[in-house]
Amino acid sequence: MATETIDVGVILERRVAASVWAEHLWLPVAVLPGAPALAPGTQLGATETGERFFAGVFSVELHRTDTPTYRDNLATGAPRIWIAARLRDDAAMPDIVGVTADPAEGEAYTEAGSDIVEHVPMPGEIAALLDAFVAEHHVERVFIKRKRRDWSAVEPDDYA
Repeated sequence: MATETIDVGVILERRVAASVWAEHLWLPVAVLPGAPALAPGTQLGATETGERFFAGVFSVELHRTDTPTYRDNLATGAPRIWIAARLRDDAAMPDIVGVTADPAEGEAYTEAGSDIVEHVPMPGEIAALLDAFVAEHHVERVFIKRKRRDWSAVEPDDYA
């Protein structure tokens, strides 16, 4: 099966929470093309909403069987990348558990219930790589509707 990977740097933002149950919130806010030469946990600066940190470099796996959903993502005009992060009590930052360009896989990340799942804008450089992958590997599949069997014509002895 044809697969490729694209390395991306993930940026998280720590925001002050307006809640009595948590001091702060973590949200994925951006991805960077390639593998920036930064250590995970490096503070990138502050914004009006919070502090930004480099979470690390992660691979986006591309599979040829997923080209229809990649194509749909690109066709929106504002393609996205989904990032799933998981909080741990003993960690300073959340762990990144998945990064994908597939909307269906991004939705599947939400099934865990407690993970933080956000979609962020896809940089143009990554969108171009994804578009080239789709152009090379996409195969249009014809939909064939199944015909129902006419069970009214079947005799009880035919089941044996």
